[in-house]
Amino acid sequence: MAKPLTGIRVLDLTNVLAGPFCCHQLAHMGAEVIKVEATGRGDLARQLGADPELNKTGMGVSFLAQNAGKKSVTVNLKHPEGKALFLRLLKTADVLVENFRPGVMKRLGLDYETLKTGHPALIYCAISGFGQEGPWVHRPAYDQIIQGASGVMSVTGDEASAPLRVGYPVADTVGGMTAAFAVAAALNASPRGAFLDVSMLESVLATMGWAVSNHLIAGVEPSANGNENPTSAPSGTFACKGGVLNIAANKDEQWVLLTDHLGLAALRARPDYATREDRKANRHALRAELEVVLKTRDARDWAKELNRIGVPAGAVLTVPEVLETPQVADRGFLHRYEDVPGVGRDIDVVTTGFKLDGDAPTVDTPPPELGQHNSEIWESLGLSEAEINGLKESGAI
Repeated sequence: MAKPLTGIRVLDLTNVLAGPFCCHQLAHMGAEVIKVEATGRGDLARQLGADPELNKTGMGVSFLAQNAGKKSVTVNLKHPEGKALFLRLLKTADVLVENFRPGVMKRLGLDYETLKTGHPALIYCAISGFGQEGPWVHRPAYDQIIQGASGVMSVTGDEASAPLRVGYPVADTVGGMTAAFAVAAALNASPRGAFLDVSMLESVLATMGWAVSNHLIAGVEPSANGNENPTSAPSGTFACKGGVLNIAANKDEQWVLLTDHLGLAALRARPDYATREDRKANRHALRAELEVVLKTRDARDWAKELNRIGVPAGAVLTVPEVLETPQVADRGFLHRYEDVPGVGRDIDVVTTGFKLDGDAPTVDTPPPELGQHNSEIWESLGLSEAEINGLKESGAI
């Protein structure tokens, strides 16, 4: 069975994370993604990641994480022949994704208004920190800048630690996912052809609906609550023997089940814990009383028992721990590529967060080396080997 985006060609002119993550999603849904990289250096992510040796070879872990299934060509868009070659490639494409600063593509003569005259069905997706207009449009934007500007850091951590950065690049990732959703939706339009202006700032704010609405509708400024769920109690993290446990007893019946199981039914008769609002107001005292019992046993044991009786609970795991669980390891979420060129060993990478008709979408080929597909792609446009070599010598590709 063909994947939903089979037959769609995407030109990926993006760097580092938000744009590559967007195109990573499209590749897994069947699109042919051609990564158009700068000659000589390519995507900056090729030099980033926790393995210095891979960074030196241009196959950094940050690049490997989200470029499987793509083809790589190199083009100098500032070179007249390089630009002309790119425009020939564009005629074969359905989608262009870029995450340059606003104005860069216009200076190159490759902005949407210019390109759509010869390609009216083109879906052009521009990802930027703050969007293509507004007083902040020319500010540089990295993930941490957006986390701070969006309010995310102000609500992360607790009173002592906030503002605090989220532990992974959430703004880049959410921006990329938003872009992939927008592209997929635009591909469903008839006739095709659209300019998609994706703001990382607004993408993140859109995911903060609960927190933002507390301010807009209830007039309550969102605050940093650490590991506590401000909407209910007991709902948060609890210390156990040799670990930490999340409990979300958000319903009254779950509160009853929890206290019965812990042998603490007497707490329900206490005025401080009589109602949901009482428990919220006295959550820290309540947590301390529950932990007296919880600290006697391991978090994973408590999680099994509490889930069995209908109280949502889960041990707090590290990244290696969760990847080793059967819940993740046995569902096809990770995909292995053997003896990857440029890496010299097998690698495992994440795929997507869903299954399609029972199968986790995967791509067949590993992340490409810089310019790996130059001959394949340029020959498909009718160029001879001699012409390709001439373009290399001139610095156009």
